[in-house]
Amino acid sequence: MTTHKHRRTEKNLCFKQYYKWILCFILTLYFFASFFVDHDQDHRSSTSISKHLLTNHKPKLFASRAMFESKIHDHKLGFTSQQPNIKTDVFNNLKIYVYDLPSKFNKDWLANDRCTNHLFAAEVALHKAFLSLEGDVRTEDPYEADFFFVPVYVSCNFSTINGFPAIGHARSLINDAIKLVSTQYPFWNRTSGSDHVFTATHDFGSCFHTMEDRAIADGVPIFLRNSIILQTFGVTFNHPCQEVENVVIPPYISPESLHKTQKNIPVTKERDIWVFFRGKMELHPKNISGRFYSKRVRTNIWRSYGGDRRFYLQRQRFAGYQSEIARSVFCLCPLGWAPWSPRLVESVALGCVPVIIADGIRLPFPSTVRWPDISLTVAERDVGKLGDILEHVAATNLSVIQRNLEDPSVRRALMFNVPSREGDATWQVLEALSKKLNRSVRRSNSFL
Repeated sequence: MTTHKHRRTEKNLCFKQYYKWILCFILTLYFFASFFVDHDQDHRSSTSISKHLLTNHKPKLFASRAMFESKIHDHKLGFTSQQPNIKTDVFNNLKIYVYDLPSKFNKDWLANDRCTNHLFAAEVALHKAFLSLEGDVRTEDPYEADFFFVPVYVSCNFSTINGFPAIGHARSLINDAIKLVSTQYPFWNRTSGSDHVFTATHDFGSCFHTMEDRAIADGVPIFLRNSIILQTFGVTFNHPCQEVENVVIPPYISPESLHKTQKNIPVTKERDIWVFFRGKMELHPKNISGRFYSKRVRTNIWRSYGGDRRFYLQRQRFAGYQSEIARSVFCLCPLGWAPWSPRLVESVALGCVPVIIADGIRLPFPSTVRWPDISLTVAERDVGKLGDILEHVAATNLSVIQRNLEDPSVRRALMFNVPSREGDATWQVLEALSKKLNRSVRRSNSFL
């Protein structure tokens, strides 16, 4: 009995050992097969990529396992990419071609150091930001482009006498650039420039004059009337200087200067200035041309509140005035010659509630920057009531406005970065252009 039981046990062990060997053999075959299939696929992929590189002078982007692994690795380590995080699928596969113009149209102007830093410098920042988009939105093949960016700097040249931008050269310079691209490339002539993009970052935008009456009289140059203009000027009513397809963009404020200001602000620092303004406030604003600066709004502010302790009003220049904005609760943003002001961007970036005093102003990127939630608007005729208006806001919904101002996406949308960053001002421009793709020849041809 014991012998029979022992034999049956041995038989069972033998069967178990036999099944174990079969299982090991099957698993071994599976892993070897997987290896050779993967290896063959990798070899084929490598071969096809090599063929593509040899036969195509401009290879397309392709996904690879290494790329995905590096992204995961960077994320785990907390690294942030230094490349622009802007992909074409975000903007309906928008493609922009940037003309490489002779330096007289752009780079030569940078001999003036102010060109890259003053309030009109968005023309320079956008050019650099578009160039940084290589491999994503920017294309080096003009035949696959939806839009063509023409980088002409017209706001760099400043008069050393009065400080105003001397842009009398703007029309002829842009016209020369158009003659160049229309004779050397076929793209301007096929649409009369309707898919070409320009910047106009000074007082009255594409009218190219600093005085409104002259700007209105001159109007938008005929050679630009079919194009798209990225301009800081914008109003909600009919105006000759916006009678062209346009996108309102913010004035330029240096991200580095703001970062430096923010870095020097103590964390526990309270805002000890209730209402702040530093800038031109003339007692007798009628200048030699017979025009009234700021429609007398700034003069009325000075006369009404120059002696009011609640208002910190300064007429002299001060290099560190951003630190004063950072200390203030309300920052006055009255019109100058034109409705817009760099104070709009500086106030938002430094957490001071902008008080906009410019009737009919059209503000940049309203779909992203909810201006009614982060600012106050006071009619020009109500400047004499400013004290009462701001007292009322302080007693009711000031904390809500300040909380809305803390949203980093709002601040980011008004800043031009190089390279561009997700959500910043260049990103907003690309989003605006993606809504104008009906002007793209490439898109219209794809439906034929």
